[in-house]
Amino acid sequence: MSCSLSLFFFFFPLLLLLSTTTNLSHANDTQPQARPYSHDNDNDNINNNMLPQSEAETLFSIMETMSSDQTWRTSYPHPCLPDSSWPGIECKPGTDNLLHVSRLDFGNPPYPTCKNSATFPSLIFSLPYLRSVFFFNCFTLTKTNLSIISSSFSSSIQQLSFRSNPALTGPIPPEISNLKSLKILTLSQNRLSGPIPEEIFYLSSLVHLDLSYNLLTGGVSDQLGYLKNLVGLDLSYNMLRNSIPNTIGQLGLLQKLDLSSNLLTGGIPDSIGKLSSLVFLALSNNQLSGRFPQGIENLQSLQYIIMDQNPMSITLPLELGKLVRLQELRLADSGYSGTIPENFSQLKNLTTLSLQNNHLTGEIPESFGGLPHIYHLNLSWNLLAGIVPFNASFLNRLGRNLDLSGNPGLCLSSSEAYNVKIGVSVCGRNGSGSDLHQPLMSSRASSPPGLVSHHQHQLVLVSSLGVLVLHQMMFLV
Repeated sequence: MSCSLSLFFFFFPLLLLLSTTTNLSHANDTQPQARPYSHDNDNDNINNNMLPQSEAETLFSIMETMSSDQTWRTSYPHPCLPDSSWPGIECKPGTDNLLHVSRLDFGNPPYPTCKNSATFPSLIFSLPYLRSVFFFNCFTLTKTNLSIISSSFSSSIQQLSFRSNPALTGPIPPEISNLKSLKILTLSQNRLSGPIPEEIFYLSSLVHLDLSYNLLTGGVSDQLGYLKNLVGLDLSYNMLRNSIPNTIGQLGLLQKLDLSSNLLTGGIPDSIGKLSSLVFLALSNNQLSGRFPQGIENLQSLQYIIMDQNPMSITLPLELGKLVRLQELRLADSGYSGTIPENFSQLKNLTTLSLQNNHLTGEIPESFGGLPHIYHLNLSWNLLAGIVPFNASFLNRLGRNLDLSGNPGLCLSSSEAYNVKIGVSVCGRNGSGSDLHQPLMSSRASSPPGLVSHHQHQLVLVSSLGVLVLHQMMFLV
């Protein structure tokens, strides 16, 4: 029950956010079914429902390269006719009042599936009215590269999505700058390598850019600041190095920033404090250090800060307690010291607080028991001491989502200890106490801070799943 409730609170605000970030239709990984255009009362001129012959030939060549689901020329000789169209194609009228292919989807059924020998069809850039194209789980066996041919039509494409294509390799071509009208570019979960080409930052119409889960190297160019219309940026799970460019502060419309799981070093630039629209900030699993950016308390739209596993080695900033919309704060494994700020209890929308594996001292703020929406609280493997300040109602509400283990100075009041297992012993008892009040896994109590127990793995997996699905949902392309 607690897991279902947590996922509800995790995704609901994101769905509200995504409904306002773009008016582009069908920007979803699940690739909603394209619907063929049809004319009303147009039977007296059937030619208006047919593709121009040259465009039809290009389309059939693409389909024969990509899919063996059908004999496309004979099964669907007029692919834009309402009674003849196949799933995965959308046709719309052009300026010549004829129908033209405006969208193509390839991937899992009901869309055309891709055969094992499929390679990237650069002919798509010869379709003059094509606006959106999706390749999901298409290039899986035969290695292929992303090649963009220069064409007078290539500037018409607004949405280009390649997701989960393990055989899509090689660099991102600099010719991608030819796609002048591109608003959504998703090249995620492929095997693309090499540096991010600077030409990509000349696509001034970009609203979403997702290059996550590839093998990209090098640094992030200062020219990132040219993308003034960017709402979402995801470069996570690559091998990007060097520092975060200060020009990132020029992206005034940015709502999602995910640079996690790279090799970034240095400090977090103060210019991030200018991103007043920012909702989601993920910088975890890098080598970032030093203080938080000045002005971070001004980011009053922030709902998620995910910054685990960075060698910050500072005290927890009081400014974080002023981000009243914050729902998740994850700062584990980052060398934080000192006490937990009392004003974190002002984060009344907080659902998740992860501060485990740091060097925090002092007592747990008593006011934490008044956090109305908290469902996951992990303060394990620190140097906290004193009596756990939570009543039985709070303890039972969080259940397994509360972890205080690895803090030998903590103890639980005997009046609140009945049938509660949170990783600490009852106050006043010598030794390890009874099994009733020990951690859920006995191996966990003896694990050193550098090791992760089975129960911690479970919590990490649940948290990681939420973040992964969030990646997918924040970029509906």
